[in-house]
Amino acid sequence: MAQRALPLPAARLGRAVRTAGAPTEVSGVVLLLPDGEPYSYRRPSPVSYVRQLPLARALTRAARDDGLTAHVVHYRCRGWNTTEAQLAADAEWAVEEVVRRYGDVPVCLAGHGMGGRAALRAGGHPAVGAVLALAPWLPAEPDAEPEPVKHLVGRQVLLVHGTTDAGADPELSFRLAERAKKSNRDTCRFEVHSDGHTLRQHHSEVAALAADFIRGALFGHAYARPLADALAAPPPLGLRMPLAAGFGKSLGH
Repeated sequence: MAQRALPLPAARLGRAVRTAGAPTEVSGVVLLLPDGEPYSYRRPSPVSYVRQLPLARALTRAARDDGLTAHVVHYRCRGWNTTEAQLAADAEWAVEEVVRRYGDVPVCLAGHGMGGRAALRAGGHPAVGAVLALAPWLPAEPDAEPEPVKHLVGRQVLLVHGTTDAGADPELSFRLAERAKKSNRDTCRFEVHSDGHTLRQHHSEVAALAADFIRGALFGHAYARPLADALAAPPPLGLRMPLAAGFGKSLGH
């Protein structure tokens, strides 16, 4: 395991991402949690932060009239680091910082890869109304403790995973979604066929799905039919919902 050589810097929120013409008052916040590594005390790469900005812009553009603001979270280090679960702790800190800055506004935790695991783990914070896990990395060791799910009750939960992801096993996210659905019916999962860990091949569809989910979960808009069907369907149907090519083109945002 990587050793910690120096004290870790503090976690921080990246610059607020908002869309021109949005209301002055912030009515909801999405926190984007970048990917990380299982074990590392190294500083996060700036690239991991930059990779989240296109999604941040797409989400705030889609929810401009709702007053959505996005922040990308800067972790203290890039590693989860076993029981320290540092990325989840940084996510919890980020939610507290949102409450401090903006008051009582609904929050969505949206993470990719190891950030997806952090979003799921930190999703029990009282200010969190929605959790979005994109290609979440989950431990595969046979003796690993199952990720907790009961704290997600009362939240809208969406997992999205590419079927050819070589960096994070999609079957593990299905199993977690299956356990979460038993205690929280507001859980669904979409599969992006023939896409890998970065979900780059269908990035526009993934961004549209994420935007529709966040607008519905935080601001009460009606979900698009595929998302509504996935939430209503019993497992495994609602947990293996295919993300259709072209999703979002007719949604008007």
